[in-house]
Amino acid sequence: MKLSAPRIRAARTAAVLAALVVATACAPQTSDNSSSGKDEKSGTLRVWLFQEVGNKPKEKVVDAAVAAFEKAHKGARVNIEYIPVETRAQRIKAAFNDPKSAPDVIEYGNTDTAGYVKDGGLADISGEFAAWDEAKDTDPTARQSVTVDGKVYGAPYFVGVRALYYRTDVFKELDLTVPKTQAELAETARRIHAAKPDLYGLAVGGAYTYGAMPFIWANGGELAQGKGGSYASAIASAEARKGIKAYTSLFGDTNCPAAKCAGMGGNDTVTAFASGKAAMAIGGDFSHAAVEAGTVKGTYAVVPLPGVKAGSVAPAFAGGNNLGVLKSTAHRTLAVDLMEQLASKKTQSELFDAMGFLPTYTDVREQVADREPFVAPFVKTLASGARFVPASPAWAQIDASLVLPTMFQEIVSGKKDVAKASEDAAKKMNDAFSSAG
Repeated sequence: MKLSAPRIRAARTAAVLAALVVATACAPQTSDNSSSGKDEKSGTLRVWLFQEVGNKPKEKVVDAAVAAFEKAHKGARVNIEYIPVETRAQRIKAAFNDPKSAPDVIEYGNTDTAGYVKDGGLADISGEFAAWDEAKDTDPTARQSVTVDGKVYGAPYFVGVRALYYRTDVFKELDLTVPKTQAELAETARRIHAAKPDLYGLAVGGAYTYGAMPFIWANGGELAQGKGGSYASAIASAEARKGIKAYTSLFGDTNCPAAKCAGMGGNDTVTAFASGKAAMAIGGDFSHAAVEAGTVKGTYAVVPLPGVKAGSVAPAFAGGNNLGVLKSTAHRTLAVDLMEQLASKKTQSELFDAMGFLPTYTDVREQVADREPFVAPFVKTLASGARFVPASPAWAQIDASLVLPTMFQEIVSGKKDVAKASEDAAKKMNDAFSSAG
């Protein structure tokens, strides 16, 4: 998350969005992030992890892993801080520039790997990863997410994809069938909202980039295409515009009013569903714990998000998060050991039980799928052909600058039509790709 990438929650007004863009644009240039040259075997290690919707179960698992680490490393202590996903770009960029106040280990979205490596912030741990016995069972795609130019810059923490959560009680009451196409999805959402005006038919968010991407991909669109060793935006293509139109048409008084939904991010839509304010939502396997803790527990089910044609599955973003050691750490050996403890098979299995995060180890994933049927639609979605964002350092800038959320919000607010908004977004993306080299 991501993400992974991939679980941006922020519900922002236009003014706040603009402020974030300016803040990112004005961020100071990174230093050379040179290693401290120290490898102290005691002291306090600082760790930044992402704040989740319903974070307590994650904290419990992390606390147990930290306790095991501290027991095995006398004289070492760990300080965990949970940071908001939506401000991670500014926080981590600042940490790269100020090693003295930087953490030793960070959680980061898999879309950020290339950018963080270019910034010189992450330590190359290829040797330690190769020597780590558990690493041999890492899913190849997950391993790719921590690899840049053949070197490893972290440990995969979890993988995740999104699918369609829906209220079984609402569908039964209104005699509805589960939608098999995106057109049926939109029509079902409108029927629900018409019958129950207090419910969003399908909760959508103008700041929910990874919820919108399946609509673009399902309609044949792409975010970008390779060009001369770099990338060029494809977001303004005819196919991509079909997907953008399909997604933005879900905003409005017939489903999810723009005034309420334009600023919603992924976590906001999951919260709306979990609290009973929406009949459907696009949520991840990692959203399971939050939904189970909500008022809809026992009255929902999950299916793969449908594609354009009946029987097809919309390509989902192959999200997930990684753990990395900062190059500036003065506790390299301890930091790597802690990273491995936090990303171990035991911890990932416990994170699955606590949060629904899919493990990155193939053997552990098979084990959890055998004991938890809710995993099935997400595994099917992965098997149907999940997609990824451009593997370019520019993506971190595009993501942090809110290029795609701004595009969606301009359309749903009526400020621009699909053609103009996508053209402007494409220009911003191409500027970022050009600056990244």
